Amino acid sequence: MSHADDTAGTRRDFLYYATAGTGAIATGAAVWPLVNQMNPSADVQALSSIQVDVSDVDVGTQLTVKWRGKPVFIRRRTEEEITAARETPLADLADQAAENANIDASASAEDQNRTLDEAGEWLVMMGVCTHLGCVPLGDGAGEFGGWFCPCHGSHYDSAGRIRKGPAPRNLPVPVAAFVDETTIKLG
Repeated sequence: MSHADDTAGTRRDFLYYATAGTGAIATGAAVWPLVNQMNPSADVQALSSIQVDVSDVDVGTQLTVKWRGKPVFIRRRTEEEITAARETPLADLADQAAENANIDASASAEDQNRTLDEAGEWLVMMGVCTHLGCVPLGDGAGEFGGWFCPCHGSHYDSAGRIRKGPAPRNLPVPVAAFVDETTIKLG
C-alpha cells in the first residue's frame, strides 16, 4: 500500500464523516419544529401553577379546586383530625410512603410529612382515588374520618392515607406552598 492510497483513504473517510455530519444536522433541523410543537402552549403553561385564596376556609372544612384538570382537596383540619392522624402507627398503613412531591420521595407517611404546615392544620392533596381514578367523598367520610371512594370502597384517613380497600397508595400531595397567610400556590 502506497502513501497515495493511504491519503486517498483518509480523504474518503473525511468526506464520509463530513457528509454524515451534515445529514445529521439537516435532519435535526427538519425534525426540531415537529418536536417543538409538542411542547405545551403559553396558555397551558400559565395553568401549570395557580394561586388559591383560602381565607374563607374554616377549621373543619374543605375547599376543592380544579388544577391541571383534576380536583385538589384543600382541608383545614380540626385538632381532633390532626391528633388522630398523628397517633396512627405506621404499621397500620397500607402505603407507608409520604407520596408528597414537596419532600424527599423516601419520606415516611407520618402525618407531619403530608401536611403543608408544621402544625398540621393544612392538608393539600390530589382528589383522585389511587385505585381507578374516582373522586372520593370528603368531610370525614369513611371508616377513618377522612375520605371514602364509594365506587370501589377505598377508605382514607384524615391525612389522606389509604387504610382500607383496593387503593394501593395514599392520595398524593402536589407541589404546594403558602405564598402568604391566606394564599396557597399549587405547582
